[in-house]
Amino acid sequence: MPTDLLDLTEEQREIKNLAREFALQEIAPYIADWDERAHFEPSLVKKMGDLGFLGMLLPEEYDGLGVDTSTYLVALEEIAVVDASAAVMMSVHNSLPTQMILRFGSDEQKKRFLPPMARGEILGAFALSEPESGSDAASLTTQAVRDGDDWILTGTKSWVTSGSHAGAILAMARTDSSSERKGARGIGTFIITPDMPGFHVGKKEDKLGLRSSPTVQLTFDSMRVSAANLLGEPQMGFIYAMQSLENGRLGIAAQSIGIARAALEAATAYAGERIQFGNHIKEFQAIQFKLADMATRIAASRCLMHAAAKAKDRGEDVKQATSMAKLFASETAMFVTNQAVQIFGGYGYVKDYPVERLFRDAKVTEIYEGTSEIQRIVIAREQYAKD
Repeated sequence: MPTDLLDLTEEQREIKNLAREFALQEIAPYIADWDERAHFEPSLVKKMGDLGFLGMLLPEEYDGLGVDTSTYLVALEEIAVVDASAAVMMSVHNSLPTQMILRFGSDEQKKRFLPPMARGEILGAFALSEPESGSDAASLTTQAVRDGDDWILTGTKSWVTSGSHAGAILAMARTDSSSERKGARGIGTFIITPDMPGFHVGKKEDKLGLRSSPTVQLTFDSMRVSAANLLGEPQMGFIYAMQSLENGRLGIAAQSIGIARAALEAATAYAGERIQFGNHIKEFQAIQFKLADMATRIAASRCLMHAAAKAKDRGEDVKQATSMAKLFASETAMFVTNQAVQIFGGYGYVKDYPVERLFRDAKVTEIYEGTSEIQRIVIAREQYAKD
């Protein structure tokens, strides 16, 4: 793989190797079993926290590593090569709840939540989508009503990654229900902890892929939340969420690249071993062309992702760049895993080989944290905004 195109620093190479070694030792031996049973392994959270993988983007004052975005994505890709489920847990935690608290939280909120989240003592989650609001996230109906020093939250959240195991869930709720205020600026973000009365974990989704990453519904039944758990301004929570999703899209891009890379590595090895018509199938031009297209798209995806990451760290507006990276990488993951299954032939369709799981894992990258259709809308709107 042409990862050298990135010209990694010595620190990045060390982190890359650490992530790869951890994933191979602590995750790889159990992937098939965890996938089959849809099992989430809680011990991974603390192990990843001990190595700094859950506080990569947090400053050292909050027990984080304080690395730049590109270094974080290098580590995330290595985890995703081995297991996309562990990667999405790491991505959501690093990109959304921790960053939202860091950017918009009070000093007390930062001190209370960020150090244990960086250490892997508290897993973070992000609760925006609802049964009737997905891509149209601003149409959410979960209500937050002020009651003295508290807020009373009522509603249901869907598709919450790690929601059944998280200790800090950033949930969006409508704080202003008046008709003229409905929309992006009538929504607040609250830091929810599972010990709050009225908090309930609902249905766990039985998913096609990422089966060892729990995705659940959460129900808030007149849940009382202290005003101290309101993040920033009560009307700005949706804006905070959208700004944070720009970071999250880079995480999904890294996850997508990792999935694709694993599929390419498996297909390359298999093509060098499988013999048909008296030759290894790697000798056939039809297979060579597939491998060439797969490798090229992965390399292009990685370069696009890191270009966006560097622009982000320079403080530039990266809305279009992150959408491009997420769109191209996720569609690359789907393309590459599809080609890998084809190279394996019938063996690619059974669980004896990893490409079957990789194919299933890839699909959701085109859906969550903004569908491919939404990414194209964002890219096009930003293009016109430049005129």
